[in-house]
Amino acid sequence: MTTLLADIGGTNARFALFDGATHTPPVNLALDGFTGIAAAIASFLGDRPAPGAAILAVAGPVDHNRVTLTNRGWVVDGAEIAAALGIARVQVVNDFAALSWSLPHLAGPDLRPLGGGTAEPGAPIAVVGPGTGLGVGAFLPPDRILVTEGGHASLAAHDAREAAVVEWLRARHGHVSAERLLSGQGIENIHAALVALDDAGTEPLVAAHVTARALSGECRTCREALEMFCALLGGVAGDLALIYGAKGGVHIAGGICPRFPDFLAASRFRARFEAKGRFKAWLAPIPTSLILRPDAAMLGLSALARQT
Repeated sequence: MTTLLADIGGTNARFALFDGATHTPPVNLALDGFTGIAAAIASFLGDRPAPGAAILAVAGPVDHNRVTLTNRGWVVDGAEIAAALGIARVQVVNDFAALSWSLPHLAGPDLRPLGGGTAEPGAPIAVVGPGTGLGVGAFLPPDRILVTEGGHASLAAHDAREAAVVEWLRARHGHVSAERLLSGQGIENIHAALVALDDAGTEPLVAAHVTARALSGECRTCREALEMFCALLGGVAGDLALIYGAKGGVHIAGGICPRFPDFLAASRFRARFEAKGRFKAWLAPIPTSLILRPDAAMLGLSALARQT
């Protein structure tokens, strides 16, 4: 049976066909030209017969096999898509569910090591991914995953400078979640807070400009913002290792960190990962890695398709 695999974001969607063993090279489609996800799928399929099944990974909480694609206002409904396209079964999953299914299959060039030792066989593996938001998930051997809304948990500051940034943001937003600082918008929030705290008078910058100026060394505040981002990410990754018991490793996903892998590796990420007081020795052997494989979600969807 052929299964349609789809990794659906707010701007683009990637499609492939899975034959039970491997999937075809993913095809990327910009969504602006379509009225809904069913139309995008139909365009990808073209003259090919309808697949026997489909698994769609979408960013957002899935409820009764449907999810709202927030950036577009589209509702991705498995039953509606099945009826419209003549596909017998359409399963809608969270995008970090797909990533979580990929975790035991990632190896070698798929990953950039970020410290620690060797993964413990048969132990849980966690993933956290800053992007538009902050996704969190885990693979629980032998055959379960657990995806949560952990990105919205409260963020803990580690030092006075971070506490000042958190307080500045709390005055504007009330609750300060991990996602408030660990996302594209989060980089902008950290930079804006540092500018305000230092009374620097610098114009607000978008995340891409903060990152570029940090990496070039031309902006001290930008560099501090990116350093703080990496340190806070390490702290949250360490929290997840403790929460999930993730002795199989903690992986960093999302679209942000692959843009500066060397900076992340040289940052305080790993030191902060281990900075958990009496549990530093417990955390020290746990490997941390950056996911470099661009089709990791497809790898996870393939693994899920084999089970269904």
